[in-house]
Amino acid sequence: MGNAIKTVLLLGLLSGVLLALGEVIGGSNGLMIAFVFAAIMNFGSYWFSDKLVLRMYRAQEVGAGHRLFATVERLTRQANLPMPRVYVIPDASPNAFATGRNPEHAAVAATEGLLLMLSEAELEGVIAHELAHVKHRDILISSVAATLAAAIMMVGRMMGYAAMFGGYGGRDDRRDGNPLALLAMVILAPLAAMLIQLWISRTREFSADAGGAQIAGNPYGLADALRKIDAVSKRVPLNANPATAHMFIIKPFSGRGLMSLFSSHPSTEARIQALLGTSR
Repeated sequence: MGNAIKTVLLLGLLSGVLLALGEVIGGSNGLMIAFVFAAIMNFGSYWFSDKLVLRMYRAQEVGAGHRLFATVERLTRQANLPMPRVYVIPDASPNAFATGRNPEHAAVAATEGLLLMLSEAELEGVIAHELAHVKHRDILISSVAATLAAAIMMVGRMMGYAAMFGGYGGRDDRRDGNPLALLAMVILAPLAAMLIQLWISRTREFSADAGGAQIAGNPYGLADALRKIDAVSKRVPLNANPATAHMFIIKPFSGRGLMSLFSSHPSTEARIQALLGTSR
């Protein structure tokens, strides 16, 4: 199944969970208030995310004559995209991200550690991956997923507070409903929303890897870069805000086993296998 189809299905699943919660609580007003509030928060994040995150990491804009600018400019032409703004983050940990609400208002940032560590081919692979995020409008997709997930979590909290204070009546004001079923819904619905949101993020990473390989012309530079970044970032971690960790090419915080379910990124091994598998 293609990653684009997976993303649509997962967004639909998030919507289904939200509607199911609405059916359980039986009140469209509370559901709509939660959704609107979540939408306002995430719309603001979507609209101003580039300025906020670049300021958060003290990113400095660079221009013509800088190695990173030249690489971004060359790959932007190959991808047939508008030229984004280019920033360098003063941090020794190797990483990079793209941000901006659309291709016309995009920015690409890389750390000093990344620029020192990668060869030209590897840097091209990383930047091509970030430009693929821009081309696929992944910031918009992430914002939609975050809005739905936040609304579900907020409704779940509303149900929990109402149950604690005896205000939950449910549809038709059924106060003799099963309290265990209510508790399960309060706990499981937000958890499911978070897992689906993270699953969407992992799906978009695979798509950006494949799109980056197409922009760069081959998958090898990105595959080699992912190996290096994954290894070095464990020794030189990035002091990243967890709210922005999903934006980076490799998540600053590693997770294995069960914790990988709560990761915004696929494992590096899985990404490399997918990349090299497309080249055969």
